[in-house]
Amino acid sequence: MAVKIRDVAQLAGVSVGTVSNVLNRPDEVSAESVSRVTEAIEQLGYVRNDAARKLRAGVSSTVGFVVLDGTNPFFNDVVRGAEDEASKGGIAVLHGNTDEDPHRQARYLDLFEEQQVRGVLISPHGDVSARLHRLRQRGIATVLVDRFSGDGKFSSVSVDSVVGGKMAVDHLIERGHRRITFAGGPFDVRQITDRLAGARASADNAETHVEIDVLPTTASTVDEGVAAGRRILDRSRQDWPHAIFAANDLIALGLLQSLKQNGRLLVPDEIEIIGFDDIPFAGAAAVPLSSLRQPSRMIGRTALRILLEEAADPESIPRQTVFQPELVVRASTGGV
Repeated sequence: MAVKIRDVAQLAGVSVGTVSNVLNRPDEVSAESVSRVTEAIEQLGYVRNDAARKLRAGVSSTVGFVVLDGTNPFFNDVVRGAEDEASKGGIAVLHGNTDEDPHRQARYLDLFEEQQVRGVLISPHGDVSARLHRLRQRGIATVLVDRFSGDGKFSSVSVDSVVGGKMAVDHLIERGHRRITFAGGPFDVRQITDRLAGARASADNAETHVEIDVLPTTASTVDEGVAAGRRILDRSRQDWPHAIFAANDLIALGLLQSLKQNGRLLVPDEIEIIGFDDIPFAGAAAVPLSSLRQPSRMIGRTALRILLEEAADPESIPRQTVFQPELVVRASTGGV
C-alpha cells in the first residue's frame, strides 16, 4: 500500500499542513519540523505524487471566489483578505456575487470549472456538496468560507455563529431585556439559522423567562431592515420588543433608519439593537451600533492559504478552522 502524506504527518507528530509546507515551502517551517518530517519521509519511503500536485498547482494562476452577498461589506473584506494572501504567490482572485441566488451560484461554479481555476472558495447558498465533489474530481480544490463543513468532507473557514448569537442575546439579557426580537432571513442561509439557534439557547439558559420573537426578512439588506422596523412600529406600543438582535449589520442599520416616531429616534432609549459582522459603517451610524465582530480579512487570508495548500497537495486532509466572534458594545445597547 502506498505511503500517504497523512502517514508521514502521524509518524513525525505534526499536522498534514506542516508536512505540505515542508515539501512546498520549507522556508516557512521551523528547522525542527523540517528535520522530523524529513526523517519520517526517509523512514517510510514516502514518494510525493508530483503528477497530481502539478495538475492542481499548474493549471492556472487564478482562483475563483463565489460570494454569497457582494453588497455586504463583510464579504468585501473577506475577499480583500483572500486577495492579500493570493498576491504573495502571484495569484489572482476572480469573484462573483450570487446574491443568494442558487442559479447564479451554479453559473459561477460552471464558469470557474470551465476556466480550470486552481481552486474555488465559496460561501455557499444551500447544499452544494455534489457540485463541489465534481470540482474536486476535476482537480479543482474547494474550501467553504463563512460556513462550517458539518460532514468534514471539505475544508472550511468560519466564525461560530451559534456562539455569536448566544453572545448577542446574553448581552441583551444582561442589559435587563426580556422581550427580544430576532430580525433576519432568509432561513435557508445557514449563518442565519445558526445565529437564531444561539439566540434561543441564550434565552433557554436565562435565569428568568426571556421571549425570542422572530421577525423574518426576505434578505439580509438595509431595505429589509427598514421594512422590518416599519412592521414593528405598526404594532401597538405594548407589543414593541425591548431589544432587537439583527442577523447582520445591514439589517440593523435599516432598523436604525426606520425606528423613529415624531422625528425622534427610538434607539436606544426605547429599543436597543445589536447586529452581527461589525462592518465599518457600524461604528459610524447615527447611533453607533453594537455588533459581533468577525475577523473578516483573516477569514479570507486563511481560506486562500488552505486552498493553495490543497491545490498543491491532493492528499491533504480537510480541516475546519473556526474563529470566535468578539462582542463590540456601542451606544445602540448602552455603550459609549
